[in-house]
Amino acid sequence: MSSQQTLQQRRAAKAWEQIQQTDKRDYKNKYGSLVRGLPAMIQTDGLGQTLAFLLAKAKDSDKNGKAKGSAVTEHRAAYDHLAAWLGAPEQFGFGQVDLLDWLLKQNSDTYRQAAAEAQAYLGWLKRFVEAKNWKAESED
Repeated sequence: MSSQQTLQQRRAAKAWEQIQQTDKRDYKNKYGSLVRGLPAMIQTDGLGQTLAFLLAKAKDSDKNGKAKGSAVTEHRAAYDHLAAWLGAPEQFGFGQVDLLDWLLKQNSDTYRQAAAEAQAYLGWLKRFVEAKNWKAESED
């Protein structure tokens, strides 16, 4: 048997690493709810619109109307998690370039491949947030 990890194993390992980091954040329950809905959002609206949504929500103000500024939100974390996976050298290798900027410059084949890979990766994030039972209070 080969010592090389399969793509599924690499997806799972990276997703688990990101979940472990998110476990220390106060937004982890909102993140869990968000991640569970992202695959359907990509299926319905497309990867580009979903990424734009995450960026827009990351800049929204909090409940009290105060700007969140540079604080990381569940929306920004989800965007960054997808960007880290899709930008990795073994994936699309766009490195330090912004994910949405990169995606919008791709041909339709690469766009579809990126969307499929995002769906596969979100499958692991979704499984792990479900295992951790992270969900927003409104879902109880």
